[in-house]
Amino acid sequence: MKTLTLGYSPCPNDTFIFCAMAEKQIDLPFSLDILLADVEMLNRRAGQGALDISKISTSAALSILDNYWLLRAGGAMGRGCGPLVVSKRPVGMKELREATIATPGDLTTANLLLRLEGTHRGKRVPMPFDHIMPAVAAGEVDAGVIIHEGRWTYRAYGLHEVLDLGRWWESETALPLPLGAIAVRRDLGRDLTATVEEKIRESLLFARKHPEAVRAYIEKHAQEMSPEVIRLHIDAFVNEFSLEAGVEGERAMGKLLEAACSLENIAFPARGLFWG
Repeated sequence: MKTLTLGYSPCPNDTFIFCAMAEKQIDLPFSLDILLADVEMLNRRAGQGALDISKISTSAALSILDNYWLLRAGGAMGRGCGPLVVSKRPVGMKELREATIATPGDLTTANLLLRLEGTHRGKRVPMPFDHIMPAVAAGEVDAGVIIHEGRWTYRAYGLHEVLDLGRWWESETALPLPLGAIAVRRDLGRDLTATVEEKIRESLLFARKHPEAVRAYIEKHAQEMSPEVIRLHIDAFVNEFSLEAGVEGERAMGKLLEAACSLENIAFPARGLFWG
C-alpha cells in the first residue's frame, strides 16, 4: 500500500476534518505519514515539495503551483473568521502606520491581508501564531495579527481589536475569505488526487456524524483550549466551503491570489489552481 505524507495544523478545524483519516476510522486505499505543524512551517515544507498532501495558507499557493494542485475540499474559508489586528492600547490603524507588527509568518494569508489593506508601512515581525498575543501584551511589538483561536481569547491578554481583516476583505470584495487550502502534489496523478479529495470529504462527514468519536483527538492537539473555544473554532472554520469550495469559493481564491500578484507586480500563474 502506498504511503502518502500529510501535513496539517493541530488547530481544531484541521484535526476535526482529518481525524477520521488519521485514526483509521474510515477506509483508506493508502497509508499516511502525518506531520502536525504550524501553518507557516507547512507552507515552507510544501514550498520544498516535501509533503504529498498539505494544508497551506492560500497566499502560499503562488509559490508552489508548479508542483501542487489545490483541492476544493478540506480548506478554511468563510465569513466572520478572518485575522484580527490587535494592540495593547485602543488605537486605529493610522496610529500603527509606522509601528512594529507581529504576523504569523511571511507566507500566511494574515500577512498578505495586512499588506493588501495598505495602512501599515512599518516593520513586520514573523513569529509562531501562539507567541503573538503574549508578545503584544509584553510590549515586545506594538501590535499583532492574530489567527485561529486568538479571535476569541485576545481579551484575556488585555488586548484591543484594531481591525478585523476578514471583515475588511468581505467589504472590499463581497466574497468569503479564503484563509487556507489543501495542496496535493501534481505528480500523484489525477486518479489518486481525486481519491484524496473524496477521502477528505468522507473524513469531514464522519466527524460531523460522530462528533464524540473525534473529540479526544481534537482535544489532544488543542493546546489547552477550553471546550467552548474548541467549539467556536470548529463552527467558524469548518463549513460548507470545507466540503466544496464551489464557484464562489474558487472566485474568492482567484481574487486573493490576483491581488497578491498585483502587490508583487508579478503575472498570475498560467497553471490552473485546482485539479480536475
